[in-house]
Amino acid sequence: MRRAMINTALGLAVGYAAIAGLAFAFQDRLLFQPSDRLRATPEEAGMDYETVRLDTDDGETLHGWWIPAPDVSRETSAEASARRTLLFFHGNAGNISGRLESVEQFRRLGLNVLIVDYRGYGRSTGAPSEKGLYRDAEACWGHLTETRGLAPQEIVVFGRSMGGGPATWIASRKRPGAVILESIFTTVPDVGAHHYPFLPVSTLATNQFNNAARVGKINAPLLSIHSRDDRIVPFELGRDVYEAAAEPKQFLEIEGGHNDGFLVSADQYLRTIDDFLERHLSSGTG
Repeated sequence: MRRAMINTALGLAVGYAAIAGLAFAFQDRLLFQPSDRLRATPEEAGMDYETVRLDTDDGETLHGWWIPAPDVSRETSAEASARRTLLFFHGNAGNISGRLESVEQFRRLGLNVLIVDYRGYGRSTGAPSEKGLYRDAEACWGHLTETRGLAPQEIVVFGRSMGGGPATWIASRKRPGAVILESIFTTVPDVGAHHYPFLPVSTLATNQFNNAARVGKINAPLLSIHSRDDRIVPFELGRDVYEAAAEPKQFLEIEGGHNDGFLVSADQYLRTIDDFLERHLSSGTG
């Protein structure tokens, strides 16, 4: 009887170790889920655009789109540059072609949009990693401020879900005009612990994306957006990031799931973002 109990315990221990080992080995595949198939282009969605290719400081080439606000083609270059521009950091799955509904929403608010695929996503070279995504964010910022000559105070850094990682990283090192964080988490291990409470996620995780530690260093007005219906990133984690941020800040609670809240709550969502940007960018604060 005792031997049977010991054998059962050993079997369970081996099984648990095997599961933990697999989780450790495949964690990058769980976090980064890129696709190289472009589902559509901005033109197919009725938007003018320009293809951009950015070189990172470690030799990768990123593919993205510069999508001007409506009617910007009829403005002078000075007028176009004076428009606010949103730097869009997307989530962990797919590629930029799956974010065209969001891009169209921001264009309706009069924003130019730069959206770029991380390394290993879409038509960008390389393989994704946490440090790599930070290098990608640096390349995007350099493209806007150096290549296009945009003033930092007219740039709105936007991060959704995993995109909150590069968004908080770049925003805590630069000084954009405003920051919008949607459906983001405190850290990757916190999300992992929520979904896999039986695993020692904090010990196994090699990716951190520690938004909670960085958000307090952001010196710009912050709008945080999250839904209580989010089943992927718990509402409480998004709220914790908001609580760690410095003033001025604002929290918007929306309805809908992790991937469609911006559509389910579109009216409130767009009205709040528009009011937030008008209040903080037009006044010259932040």
